[in-house]
Amino acid sequence: QGQLVDSGGGLVQAGGSLRLSCTLSGSMFSIHDMAWYRQAPGKQRELVASITSGGRVNYAAPGEGRFTISRDNAKNTVSLQMNSLKPEDTAVYYCYAGPVVADGRLVASGSWGQGTQVTVSS
Repeated sequence: QGQLVDSGGGLVQAGGSLRLSCTLSGSMFSIHDMAWYRQAPGKQRELVASITSGGRVNYAAPGEGRFTISRDNAKNTVSLQMNSLKPEDTAVYYCYAGPVVADGRLVASGSWGQGTQVTVSS
């Protein structure tokens, strides 16, 4: 099973930028769909952005136009560049690796990073 480690969070002022990174080890990174989620206190965990194994990207509305997700299969990493940050972006951000199914069998379960705190001050 894959092991995810995410990092890059911190405290920034509104309008600032952060770049989050996530590394997957112990699995075949290139075949996983990857995503970033976030969860604020008292809120449900929500999708921020995703990128498929084929490189197709999707963005949830709150970050669209400000955030960019990318992956580097050679380094087993997925990143989230966040620009023009707003206080409402404050949350714990989690990297997610999607499950892998082959021949009708689950060969790798989905996995989550430990989370990295992003705090945006006004």
